[in-house]
Amino acid sequence: MAATKKTDDMFAQFTGKAGEALTLWADANQKVLQELVDLSAGTAKESVRLYAELQSSAVAAVKASQDFFLTQQIEWPEVQKDPVAWYQKSLLDGLEGTQKAFKIVEGNAQAITQSAERLQALAEQTGKEIQQTFASLGTKVKTLYTPSSN
Repeated sequence: MAATKKTDDMFAQFTGKAGEALTLWADANQKVLQELVDLSAGTAKESVRLYAELQSSAVAAVKASQDFFLTQQIEWPEVQKDPVAWYQKSLLDGLEGTQKAFKIVEGNAQAITQSAERLQALAEQTGKEIQQTFASLGTKVKTLYTPSSN
């Protein structure tokens, strides 16, 4: 009967520790999933921010091109009066438009780079948090299964 009692106590102790370990794993999984959800939300937020910046640039580029072509149409009567002067002015306007286009492309490249840097920082922070969660889990499980000195 004493052997049965001892076996029951050991089984109860093992079951209790297994239950605690499962609880620790469940908590760790919940923290990891929360970090991944936060990463997904941050990525979506950053994507929307980048899309808005790029869309704004695209609208500015379309407006600039419309202004250029409208100006060309308005100045059409000048072609007949002084074609060389009109050609020179059109060439300068075209060069100015090209410079504006390059500035827009440069701005877009900077926006994409900054977005990638923010996403990288977010991913690194998430990775650190997940590492800390599993390090903490390892310590807790190790403590749980370390034999007590009774």
